[in-house]
Amino acid sequence: MANLNGTTSDLRSVFLGVYSVLKSELLNDLAFEWTDDSRQWVDRMLDYNVPGGKLNRGLSVIDSYKLLKEGNDLIEDEVFLASALGWCIEWLQAYFLVLDDIMDSSHTRRGQPCWFRVPKVGMIAVNDGIMLRNHIPRILKKHFREKPYYVDLLDLFNEVEFQTAAGQMIDLITTIEGEKDLSKYSLPLHRRIVQYKTAYYSFYLPVACALLMAGENLDNHVNVKNVLIDMGIYFQVQDDYLDCFGDPDKIGKIGTDIEDFKCSWLVVKALEHCNEEQKKILFEHYGKANPADVAKVKAVYNDINLQGVFAEYESKSYDRITSSIDAHPSKAVQAVLKSFLSKIYKRHK
Repeated sequence: MANLNGTTSDLRSVFLGVYSVLKSELLNDLAFEWTDDSRQWVDRMLDYNVPGGKLNRGLSVIDSYKLLKEGNDLIEDEVFLASALGWCIEWLQAYFLVLDDIMDSSHTRRGQPCWFRVPKVGMIAVNDGIMLRNHIPRILKKHFREKPYYVDLLDLFNEVEFQTAAGQMIDLITTIEGEKDLSKYSLPLHRRIVQYKTAYYSFYLPVACALLMAGENLDNHVNVKNVLIDMGIYFQVQDDYLDCFGDPDKIGKIGTDIEDFKCSWLVVKALEHCNEEQKKILFEHYGKANPADVAKVKAVYNDINLQGVFAEYESKSYDRITSSIDAHPSKAVQAVLKSFLSKIYKRHK
């Protein structure tokens, strides 16, 4: 296996090589008596759901660990272990998405039909989601059982999974069909949903894995967690903004937050800034799939200059997060956090 002094594509190919190793181990797990059919099913299910995304979360574990080692080259074993932890996060993501798509009755994911929409899969996808979730402790047990931080890793994944599921629950019960009430939506609710549903597993988890591998105690890094959660919330606000104002060709999808009655940052800020007449329009037309309704909501967004409101939010968030990073005593940890921020600041997709 190559050391990681090469390009991003080198890193990606090394990372994908580790996926093949982990998949092979899981398909030969001695805790189960495999048949040809069951092995083929899981093989296909994994390839369909795990490695197809951008892999940012998984690759971030390796990037972060390398920065924590302050530029020292990683030995082969370290590359493999950091990659394995990265893949555990990608497995967690796949588990969430397979079940999320069923809950949302979604049609496509990453440019292909959602797994449960694939012929002959259907509701078997629920069990496949459970399988994906159960693969994580299998990987951790095989490769990290002898490590001093093994129990901390198990604890970390369990806690983040709980936080994400709880965030999803708030999101789902806020948008129960037949109970659409825009007055429930507020900035604290939006923050709570995003913090738990997205920020913990997408931003904190990769860095926490790297910190544990580097021999750090997570209890000593609460400030790092807070900065990453802040970054995760900023990232989701960008996502909400791009859903409405982004170029579909760049972001790879057509936004549907307005039609889906999502507790989006945009609608929460619109309710803060609009007059009574505009508020009436939002209450009447938000959450309806008709293009004419969507256009009326977007007209209000434009009238109150939500793009300007977002630009100001983005600028203030960047300054606040940068100040928090600069206050950290460790240059290596600062480098990790700055690396994350540089990837998302002023993104267009």
